Amino acid sequence: MTEAIPARTRLILVTPAVDDAVAFASKIEQACSAGDVAAVILKLAPMNDGAALSAIRIVSSHIEPFGAALVLADRPALVGAAGADGAHFSNLDLLKSERPKVAAGRLIGVGGLATRHDAMVAAESGIDYVLFGEPDENGKRPGFAAVVERVAWWAEIFQVPCVAFAGELDEVAKLSAANADFVALGDSLWNTSGNAASFVTQATEKLKLQKVA
Repeated sequence: MTEAIPARTRLILVTPAVDDAVAFASKIEQACSAGDVAAVILKLAPMNDGAALSAIRIVSSHIEPFGAALVLADRPALVGAAGADGAHFSNLDLLKSERPKVAAGRLIGVGGLATRHDAMVAAESGIDYVLFGEPDENGKRPGFAAVVERVAWWAEIFQVPCVAFAGELDEVAKLSAANADFVALGDSLWNTSGNAASFVTQATEKLKLQKVA
């Protein structure tokens, strides 16, 4: 006999490189309102620090009512000034070189972990999460079976939370079943032919429908 159980896995939204925060604000607000979103990893298009701070504050004001944490991608020096909750680094080298810029007490996570060794090195540095399966700068990502294997391996051995990147909606439940602590939604969310809110709602439902024997 099987029965539905509450989802342990929560969602994280990974934004595209935002260059117009005002235009993007309504999209992120609708997405956060539509499901169980634990955090937003905010990527920004190239811009000076003043413009970046303005953009961060706009986005923050639209996700704050929903209790989602705001994590800045590769802009660690702005975390404190912007009042963000943490910093995300796109690879291990950036984590090593830029981590000292992150304000004290903030969350720190890292992706771009090509090998198990890289992931273990990151964990040993005292970070708050690792991210597996996200696309690289050319839009390529590991095979899905490899991502599931990496997530399951990590969850079995390590205490550091694992974020698993879902390239499409059908991957969400499988990554949760592999015991990911969080499932990240990225390009497929923002490029959907419907709307972001509907996509997040569907992803949340897929998490809730996980079964146990």
